[in-house]
This record gives sequence, structure tokens and C-alpha cells, in this order.
Amino acid sequence: MSSFRKLIRSTLLAVYVLILVGGIVRSTGSGMGCPDWPKCFGQWTPPTSVSELPLNYKEVYVEYRHKKNLRFAKYLAAFGFQDTADKVLNDDSIKVEADFNPMKTWIEYLNRVVGVIIGFLIFAVFVYSARYRSSNPMLTFIAFLCFILVGFQGWIGSFVVSTNLTPWTVTVHMFLAMVIVALLVYLMYATERSEVDATVSAIQPAFTKLLLILCMVSLLVQILFGTQVREGIDRVASEIHGRENWISAIGMDFIIHRTFSWFVLIINTFLVVKLWKMQRVNRFALNVILLILSTILTGAGMAWFAVPPILQPIHLLLATITFGAQFILVLRVNNKKKTVLN
Repeated sequence: MSSFRKLIRSTLLAVYVLILVGGIVRSTGSGMGCPDWPKCFGQWTPPTSVSELPLNYKEVYVEYRHKKNLRFAKYLAAFGFQDTADKVLNDDSIKVEADFNPMKTWIEYLNRVVGVIIGFLIFAVFVYSARYRSSNPMLTFIAFLCFILVGFQGWIGSFVVSTNLTPWTVTVHMFLAMVIVALLVYLMYATERSEVDATVSAIQPAFTKLLLILCMVSLLVQILFGTQVREGIDRVASEIHGRENWISAIGMDFIIHRTFSWFVLIINTFLVVKLWKMQRVNRFALNVILLILSTILTGAGMAWFAVPPILQPIHLLLATITFGAQFILVLRVNNKKKTVLN
């Protein structure tokens, strides 16, 4: 499975690159650089000057997005989210069209290009996995599920644009990316499993397994708190022009996120100390702690230095890499066969 494993690793790396690029899109306010989807201003190659657009381009794309939101609202209502559907249709902020900015347009376009590349890579993973459908059908199933989710992610992404980056749609979009990361991590683990099992030393006690799962759940909760902070920044950024006042304006959401980060650090440190005493700790487990510390430091940097745009995507990237690393540990520790935390 060496070639298959390399393909999965490359795909996972590309997904992390997309998360980084998505963070750059968010921090630079480029999310509406292309007001339509999948094209950009009706073109496969975006314009470089406002002179290439019709004079009434704002009205054109507001109407385009409104028609799309009518369909989106019908889907939401059909699944029982009538209140959310009403908000989508009645939110005046959704109807605001941004001024054309060539830099923001090309940043968003780059984001879409990377997304398309990942779509092809995940399709290749699915096609490659089909050769193992008899010997290891779970590989093929997970690869197929990953492919379906990428398509669904692209569909959701179109509504992220049509709703003018409504915060909850951005959050759903991000958590779908986390699910895709988890599926690719599982595929990577499954293709390495036989090699890992060959280096067995001992099965981990049940308490250690539960502790590791608790560490991962706490990180997911912290990421959820982080989305609330990001939504708060989106809200105050349109009301307050000075970045130095954003954090204080967010209020309790930031305080909760900052406080809970210490719980995440303490519980993961406790896990590593326990593994150390059991002589089960190694560089991989220690790297998880370093990732958490780095995530906390970048978060603190945003609070201390008025939310500099460069730290926002790095903070998000470190959090998602930490999630992937912790998930690998969970899979290895909970392996029914003997495993080692390498």
C-alpha cells in the first residue's frame, strides 16, 4: 500500500494547505472576492479590473445570490429549519454587495483552485481504494464517503457565498473540513496499521484510552469556542474600525475561549506525563503538546497585538493539525490489536 499511502498523505497535506488558504481568505476579508460560484464574476478566469464588469454588477450579483438563497431557504425549511430559512431571506446584510477588489478576488480564486485540486485528489484516493474493496472494504467505503463529503462541501461553499458569508454557514463549512481531515487521517492510519502492529509493546489501559478521547473532545469543544470568537470578530469588524478594540468588544466569547485553552493544555500535559510514567511516551505524543502550545501562543498573539491578519490563518491551521494528530493517537490507542504510540 506504499503508493496508496503516499497519495493519502499528499491529499491530507493539500487539505491542510486549503485550510491555511481559507484562513487567509477570512483574515483578509476576501470571502466575497467572487460573488458567484463556481465561476468568479461569471468567468472561469476572474477579472483584474472593475472596467471588465458591467456598471450595474452589484445589482446583478445581489439578484443572482437572492435567487440562490430562495432555493437554499427551501432546503432548510424542508429539513425543519424554518427559522433559519426565514433569517436567510430577511437578513438585509446578505443583500449587500462588496466593491470589486482585484487582490481579494484573486485570493478567493486561489482558494477555489486549491479546492478543485483537492477534489481531484480525493477522487483519485477513492479510485485507488477500489482495488482493496474485497480485501479491505472499509478502506473503499471511507474513501467513497470522503469523496461524497467533498462534493457536499463544495455545495455548501456555494451557499456560503450566496449568503454573503453568514457566520453559521462558515462554521458548518469549517467543521465539514474537519470531518474530511478525520476521514483522511483514518485512511492513512489504516494503510500503516500492519506496520504499526509489527512494533507492539503493550496494549494501553482503558483509562488511558478514555483520557485520550477526553483530550480530543476537549480540543473539538475549544475549536467550537473559537468559531464563536471568529463570528464575534466578523460582527464587530463591520462596526469597529480599530482592530485593537475587537477583542474587548467580543466580550464573554473570547474569555471562555481563552480560559478553556488552559484546560486543554493541562489535560493533554497530564496525559503525556502518565504515558511517560508508563514508558509509553514518545516524540509523537510530545509533538501534540507542542502543537497545543503553539496554538495557544498564536491565539495570545492575536489578543496582544490587535488580531494581526497573519496570525489568524496560522492559528486555525495549528488547531486543525493538532486535531488530526490527536485523532491518530486515538486510533492507535484504541486498536484492538497491540499498538504503539509512534
